[in-house]
Amino acid sequence: MRFLSLPLLLAIMTALAGCSYKGVPDPQVSSRDAEWLAQIPKAEEDPRFGRYLIDDPTGEAPGTIVVDTKERQLYLVQPNRKAIRYGVAVGDEAYGWTGTATIARKAEWPNWSPPPEMKARWPHVQYTKGGPENPLGARALYLYEGNKDTLYRIHGTNEPEKIGFAVSSGCIRMRNIDVIDLYNRVPVNTKVIVR
Repeated sequence: MRFLSLPLLLAIMTALAGCSYKGVPDPQVSSRDAEWLAQIPKAEEDPRFGRYLIDDPTGEAPGTIVVDTKERQLYLVQPNRKAIRYGVAVGDEAYGWTGTATIARKAEWPNWSPPPEMKARWPHVQYTKGGPENPLGARALYLYEGNKDTLYRIHGTNEPEKIGFAVSSGCIRMRNIDVIDLYNRVPVNTKVIVR
């Protein structure tokens, strides 16, 4: 499946066009973003997990983020019953989290300190300074319930090949260009529903 045949690629593109999907252009990035993004391994992109403007399937208020963990999709609800859909990786069955939270903090190329529970499971994980080697990728949105940090994040990744899978320790991973796009569109206090 490394290379798609031209007829298959055309069939996928036709199917996507027939579903009223509209691609959303990449956001502009800083020179640091461009330099660090170039150092992260590339992965074959599955069109099912691309960034598209679609009819809103959530019924939530504009500005709300909804993560559908079963479909591996994140929706940013827009006005006029539209949503921007992004493919994501989610927590595997043992570590998945669902609930309602708000974005309490946003960070560009954040540092990563694995929580104690993760260090207990995987002693090899360690603090990582922000940059292309960091598992949180280009941006992180910190999810809180009230004043309490859930320890879950919506963030980029240095493993883009895992988008579309249930592989994380509960966080919502996005392609770095997608998390930059989302980061630019949402303010602190945005409501996030993970189901």
